[in-house]
Amino acid sequence: MATKIRLQRFGKKGKPFFHVVVADSRSPRDGKFIERLGSYNPNTNPATIEINFEKALDWVNKGAEPTDTCRAILSYKGVLYKKHLEGGVKKGALTDEQAEAKFSEWLSAKGGKIDGKKDDLVKSKDEVRKLALAAETKKNSDRAAVLAIKNAPVEEVVEEPVAEEATEETPEVEASAETTTDEEKA
Repeated sequence: MATKIRLQRFGKKGKPFFHVVVADSRSPRDGKFIERLGSYNPNTNPATIEINFEKALDWVNKGAEPTDTCRAILSYKGVLYKKHLEGGVKKGALTDEQAEAKFSEWLSAKGGKIDGKKDDLVKSKDEVRKLALAAETKKNSDRAAVLAIKNAPVEEVVEEPVAEEATEETPEVEASAETTTDEEKA
């Protein structure tokens, strides 16, 4: 029987949630399975992955083939790296202690990357909130300025531009009148 490690879909439309299962390759996607290894929730950022590490490693060593997405999940959690190191121990390239040291070093580095990503996401959310607050404050001050202009006394605003326009137009009219009289004389 050919076994596969694959995802079994749950959740509602637009909000998928998956179980990571070992199933016969001929069974339907959401149908009968042999064993449930964990879960995968892509709706969170970063995605939430819960895997029973020992069971997954056991099934991979037995020859269960993961699908592309499950291969990425198992690689992310270190199951495939652990299998690789165990293969090196069987061949005699590494000792058990060396393999465990390499794996623990890899786990700590991976944990640091995940924590760094979570911190960056929190910082970026805070920055977005601060920028939105600053934009809202600016917009409110602009609205207050427009209201102040609108509520200002109308008489003062209207009188000043009218008086300036009238004084500016008179010299131009006089100058144009002088040029027409000069043309008529010629």
